[in-house]
Amino acid sequence: MDKIERQVKKIIEEVKIKGDKAVCFYTQKFDGVKLRPEILLVKKKEIENAYKKVDKDFVIALKKAKLNIENFHKKQKIKSWYSNEKGILLGDIWQPLERVGVYIPGGKYPYSSCVLMNVLPAKVAGVTQVIMVSPPNNLTSEVLVAADICGVDKIYRVGGVPAIAALAYGTKTLPRVDKIVGPGNVYVTCAKKLLFGEVGIDMLAGPSEVMILADQSSNIDYIISDFLAQLEHDQKAKAGLVTTSGDLIKKIKIKLKKIKKGFNLKQIKFFKVKDLGEAIKIINQEAPEHLEILTKNPEKMLIKIKNAGAIFLGDYSPVALGDYFAGPSHTLPTGKTARFSSGLSVYDFIRRTSLIFYSEEAFKRCSRDIIKLAEMEGLKEHVNSVKQRLIGSVRGIRLKTKQTKGGNGEQNKNKKIGKNKKNN
Repeated sequence: MDKIERQVKKIIEEVKIKGDKAVCFYTQKFDGVKLRPEILLVKKKEIENAYKKVDKDFVIALKKAKLNIENFHKKQKIKSWYSNEKGILLGDIWQPLERVGVYIPGGKYPYSSCVLMNVLPAKVAGVTQVIMVSPPNNLTSEVLVAADICGVDKIYRVGGVPAIAALAYGTKTLPRVDKIVGPGNVYVTCAKKLLFGEVGIDMLAGPSEVMILADQSSNIDYIISDFLAQLEHDQKAKAGLVTTSGDLIKKIKIKLKKIKKGFNLKQIKFFKVKDLGEAIKIINQEAPEHLEILTKNPEKMLIKIKNAGAIFLGDYSPVALGDYFAGPSHTLPTGKTARFSSGLSVYDFIRRTSLIFYSEEAFKRCSRDIIKLAEMEGLKEHVNSVKQRLIGSVRGIRLKTKQTKGGNGEQNKNKKIGKNKKNN
């Protein structure tokens, strides 16, 4: 166990045992803010005052972005389904999670966009209660207004490991949640990893990254500006360029060396390839969080991309567009995990329950097969469970399916199931 994990585990255990007392202690230790349990919750009056301090055009922009994000994620909603044939009723019941915690990280900037991109997919999914936590110094007027516009139910001024632990276990002040989403630093990520199982998590996010596929026709200034936007996050952010043009790489390096903006050139990796086929191979291996395709005909490359968190096509679709406004959540898989995972969406906030019903006649038809399979595994009580029903009787039941909150589209029907031959 490394040093960070030991520190994180210690904090988690203290929050689990001491609750609010530990939360307040570590908030003062790490954030320099002295709090009491009764003021952890942000009051309605504070949010009302926040509106008076923000720019009106900022609020307008937030609402436009909110509409785009909601409209995109509404298309992801899944309906429950049922199949009822020959006395066998099967189905998938899709329901939203009850309570979700959203972590909004602190740092150099107030991440209002992070509020939009993590809260709105949960709201669209129909989550009953969305709880937001963030370091006290990060709860700027802009962040509070964004949370209110997105419909966050409760906001708590606590961040870091204490916030994650409090959401996972619950305290007298902070409610326990079913799942925690949202990015954070290495300590927050470690806490989510250690608490997975106690609570659901979205992903283990690493440093942000962008990869750009370019050719001789690509605009050098666009590439450089997007590199700088990426490296602006922090010193661990990564950028990469894949191109067939050695001349393009040379020109970009010359321009970058003339720019004094506090980034490390080593954060950018260059891939010179012989053809676009090799470029695609590298992209799929690297599985970047953000992929910009700035080639002459970007749409022709799209079908060949298998692994990427989000793909941005053409000169006028920079990562910044996706970060703030386009629609898909900007919470995306990093560190090559786009090979097997996806960006945050409605799917992260719903759960599926399988439904199984067999009538007596349908059960008898398949009982011999079930017994044979169980006998081959040596599970005698499984066999007995089936045989007991062959000498008993099954009563008819009435199954009622209804529309669930969150618009998951379950059918409003009553189905009579049992010995009735019409249902068999």
